[in-house]
Amino acid sequence: MDFDILVAKCGKSIGLKGHLKLIIYTDFIDIFKPNNIFLCKNTFLTIEHFNPHQNSIKFLEINTIDEAKALTSYELYTTKDTTLKICKLDSDEFFWFDIVGLNIIDNGILLGIVENIERVGNMDYLIIKTNMDKFSKPHSFMIPYIDRYIINVDLDKKIIYTRDAILILETS
Repeated sequence: MDFDILVAKCGKSIGLKGHLKLIIYTDFIDIFKPNNIFLCKNTFLTIEHFNPHQNSIKFLEINTIDEAKALTSYELYTTKDTTLKICKLDSDEFFWFDIVGLNIIDNGILLGIVENIERVGNMDYLIIKTNMDKFSKPHSFMIPYIDRYIINVDLDKKIIYTRDAILILETS
């Protein structure tokens, strides 16, 4: 089982009994339920409890302030299977791991592939690696993931259909 889905980063320790503040990267807070297991710093950690109002967490394996401090700045990873089991999507919602690697087609032209997704503020941006055979433009550019640019996501065909994304490429 691959623990390759990044969901959070450990922040500062809280109190004396091993609690930690989390910097959460996922939209699915349900992933932080008791007994869920995460990989952090080559160690498996099991959630004892999570406070969503304070984004604080306590792991069964961490019981002192020093143990908690040792995790500061390390990232928490879960599995794709756990994510799919716990996190429920609405229609027209997708996991980032489903989007990365898809082709970007704008008006019938292949612009490139989704290399990554970056969240800036409350907006997600697709990082597109261009097809350099067709474009002498930048090796990558960003498309806001909003209805203005995204027409349709077809996971079966591995394509995201866009409108006016080529204009972003041309001006970047």
